[in-house]
Amino acid sequence: MDKLGAERLAAAIRYAVDWFAVYVEEVNALNVYPVPDGDTGTNMHLTLQAVRRELDLADTRRMPEVARALSYGSLLGARGNSGVILSQILKGYAEAVRGASAVTPRTLVALLEAGAEAAYRAVMKPVEGTILTVARAAAEGGRAALEQGAKTLAEVLNGALAKGGEALQKTPELLPVLKQAGVVDAGGQGYLHFLEGILGYLEDRALPEPPKVERYAQEVFEEEEYGYCTEFLMEGVEVPIEKIREVVAPFGDSLLVVGAEGFVKGHIHTNEPDALLAAVARYGKMRRTKVEDMSEQHSEILAMVGAADEAPPPSGLVAVAAGYGIVKAFRAFGARVVAGGQTQNPSVQDILDAVRSLPNPEVIVLPNNKNVILAAEKAAELAQKEHGKQVHVLPTRTLGQGIAAAVLFDPNTPADGLLEAMREAAAQVVTLEITRASRNANLEAVGEIQEGQVIGLRDGQLAVVTETPAEGLKALFRLAVTPEAAFEIATIFHNAQTDPETARAVVAELEALYPDLEFELHAGGPDLYDYVVTLE
Repeated sequence: MDKLGAERLAAAIRYAVDWFAVYVEEVNALNVYPVPDGDTGTNMHLTLQAVRRELDLADTRRMPEVARALSYGSLLGARGNSGVILSQILKGYAEAVRGASAVTPRTLVALLEAGAEAAYRAVMKPVEGTILTVARAAAEGGRAALEQGAKTLAEVLNGALAKGGEALQKTPELLPVLKQAGVVDAGGQGYLHFLEGILGYLEDRALPEPPKVERYAQEVFEEEEYGYCTEFLMEGVEVPIEKIREVVAPFGDSLLVVGAEGFVKGHIHTNEPDALLAAVARYGKMRRTKVEDMSEQHSEILAMVGAADEAPPPSGLVAVAAGYGIVKAFRAFGARVVAGGQTQNPSVQDILDAVRSLPNPEVIVLPNNKNVILAAEKAAELAQKEHGKQVHVLPTRTLGQGIAAAVLFDPNTPADGLLEAMREAAAQVVTLEITRASRNANLEAVGEIQEGQVIGLRDGQLAVVTETPAEGLKALFRLAVTPEAAFEIATIFHNAQTDPETARAVVAELEALYPDLEFELHAGGPDLYDYVVTLE
């Protein structure tokens, strides 16, 4: 095949995403550098899935639309350090093909080179022995193949994979941490699998079987100065990216700040995630944040070492959630978390991938949003049909219901022994949420509402309209906490835009008003919600 038009290029990218999915756990098992910064394979796969979703929405008959899906989708979906770098490689691809009528061998070489160059530009302190090195070598291999007479896309890709593979094998010589662990770079390996997927499409190959992960990287993690891997995605940003970099840089290291079309994506390791997010929030609307405690990730990764040959417990748990504090809570209860929620509903494929990633024969899924239930049920059906997993969807409609159910999860108990108690727990909790109206409306229950006005929801139903989030929260408590409601604990999460001092002040007022309630306040609520409260 000597060229790919827009539609076939889109099909090749989709196929490469499916090809990469086969190797997610293999890439995860290599993850060592420079700290336990999430699972590299999972983060790259999530980034690629976002591209596929954009391709599904695009008019793929037009090359500019395919290019936009590559750039825009990967930026919005980028996860982790490896995902952000991969997004910049794909942005380079997009720049190289946007004006082309088709991808020819010469265009493919330009694409590979533009991707490597974009990735190097995005990293403030490029480190050799990483995905950067492999991407550059792959581009050099493609160029060499073209200059030696390659006439087809497959010949160029084979040249890229050969040179990229050589560079990958040398990464332990460039990074001592890889040599200590006895592995090659995870991001570089992942990138080559993505290119293999494109080649697989060109050669009409069937998807390979997932390789058995025999071992995980040895424990060679060094003490990290900064404890939290922090990410943010903002929209409506009008200042230059350099300005955002200046704001973020003093907070830590492993810094990546990239952007396009008014969106800015940031990744940094820091000890002050809340202060960091508050500092950048003034420059745009915060669309998504994620904060990971890297010491906890370290423990999780080490727990996986040697686990491949052990029989898994009977039950696994998948929860859909947003907001790093809430995500942390679900993970503490043993859940594999799918990012999503209001306005960010995960796809069937996202949920199915999470289910497939668990070794347990039975899996319980908590959708935690009414708009996610159908997708979860479809994923359960596919998991049963394609993989023989027994998947139970507990139709939780709010984050509060999901948290209450997750508290009772025990992986060592078969799902049939868990479902009824989890269902009852979800039914007994009340969820309160403070957010902003997305449009003007006139509702009989509360009257006229203006776009952007503070509104309060009780179990997903609009209950109050107020001037400030604090007033809204107090109004919701007045409605929910009555002599007939025997609540004992109020757990409150606030988002990054809410000043922690303001949150503490309103909780102090609530404690005075409701002395019989035990209050817990946490940062890391979903970005769209000033406050999320669970009453149990």
